[in-house]
Amino acid sequence: QVQLVESGGGLVQAGGSLRLSCAASGSILRINVMSWYRQAPGKQRELVATITSGGSTNYADSVKGRFTISRDNAKNTGNLQMNSLKPEDTAVYYCNAHILGWGRPEYDYWGRGTQVTVSS
Repeated sequence: QVQLVESGGGLVQAGGSLRLSCAASGSILRINVMSWYRQAPGKQRELVATITSGGSTNYADSVKGRFTISRDNAKNTGNLQMNSLKPEDTAVYYCNAHILGWGRPEYDYWGRGTQVTVSS
C-alpha cells in the first residue's frame, strides 16, 4: 500500500508564510510527478503547482512568484513553500503523486488534505 500524508497547514495572517509537506510511504519504486492541488469551499479543486522527478516545475498563475514547490527524491517527500499569502489562498491543500510501485503499474495517489486559512 502507498500513502501520502500532508502536514503544515494552519491559520496565518495575510502576508504570512506556511510550508506544507507531503510524505509518501509504502512500496514505492519511483515517484514521477508530484503536485499540489487546492479546493476552496464551493469551488472545484484546482492545480496549484507541479514538479517532475527531474525538478521541472509549473505553477498556477495565481501563485507564481509566491509559492515554491520542491521535492526530495531520496526521502519520497515534497514541499510547498507559500509566501505572501492572501485570503483567497484559503483552501484545503492536497498532495498528489504519480507513483510506480514494486510489481504495480503507475497509479495516481492523493493525500487527505490539510487546511490552510489566511485571515485578512
